[in-house]
Amino acid sequence: MQGELKIEKAVQHKPKPDTANLSFGVYMTDHMFTMDYKKGEGWHDAKIVPYGPIPMDPAAKVFHYGQTIFEGMKAYVGEDGNIRLFRPEKNFERFNRSCRRMSIPEIDETFVLESLKELIKLDRSWVPSEPGTSLYIRPFAIATENHLGANPSLQYKMMIILSPVGAYYAEGLNPVRIHVETRDVRAVAGGVGEAKTAGNYAASMQAQENAYGAGYSQVLWLDGVHRQYVEEVGSMNVFFRIGDQIVTPSLSGSILNGITRDSAIHMLRDFGYDVEERPITIDELCGCAEDGTLLEAFGTGTAAVVSPIGEIGWNGKTFKIGSGETGEWTRRLYDELTALQRGDLEDRFGWTQIICSAQTTKG
Repeated sequence: MQGELKIEKAVQHKPKPDTANLSFGVYMTDHMFTMDYKKGEGWHDAKIVPYGPIPMDPAAKVFHYGQTIFEGMKAYVGEDGNIRLFRPEKNFERFNRSCRRMSIPEIDETFVLESLKELIKLDRSWVPSEPGTSLYIRPFAIATENHLGANPSLQYKMMIILSPVGAYYAEGLNPVRIHVETRDVRAVAGGVGEAKTAGNYAASMQAQENAYGAGYSQVLWLDGVHRQYVEEVGSMNVFFRIGDQIVTPSLSGSILNGITRDSAIHMLRDFGYDVEERPITIDELCGCAEDGTLLEAFGTGTAAVVSPIGEIGWNGKTFKIGSGETGEWTRRLYDELTALQRGDLEDRFGWTQIICSAQTTKG
């Protein structure tokens, strides 16, 4: 298997960006993790090396058959100066679920998590500490065998790259307008909607561009069979406060099992709110908006954490959600979840892991 982790430190360091004005996913840190797979050898040659290009043959299978998966996670600096990860074991569990669906060999989750921690320690000076900022972590795997046969690759490369980021949406915690997609389909049960694979996101871009053109920030996806049941908003899971209950679409085989989604459900129930996972139709949702019982809505995901929704556009009509402002329950979830992630709130769930102490984050 992979053996020991080798570390090669960068001789020259990149200039760091202004952390008070970070965009999302633009800057990369000084180092990256790589590990290779070959049938008969397993995963091997695990190492941390200076960030840079990787050589790829034009016949590599990832380019032709899309055999690739990824994850998204973050590291945070709290008021105590400690760097923390938030439920990282769940990300690598899901990484392996995606591997299985895409016929990619599974990784040793414990080994890769420990390698990630070493990578963060090495690039710890890149972790921003301003409010709303974090270090975005992108693990991914690609098929690298040079062969145009349409079958699973015999060789793969897994990598982890890091990027200091600001808020995912320029709007911040201000509500966004979303457009119900009635033509394109994101995923169907039995497909790859549950996996974090690149094709899911490529297939969504046409609808996203059309929504942008119409003045919306995101797409609200409906199921691919009945075209009635709400599934996700953009690349996030979605929640609705209807009266005194919070409803989120149940995992149906085409919806990503979001780690932030799971965390939100646990926290909302811990607050004492009634949370129900069930199918919800677009007719029911817009009917609740019309009769005033749809009080709040928000998306959840690693990148944006919690993104309030203020308005829905469907079939030429506009449906306002509550007052159109960020709701009370949404605000509380965002405030407490982000405080917990940063270590500024007691971790009563045991979800965070300290990577570096306050003494080692400096320098």
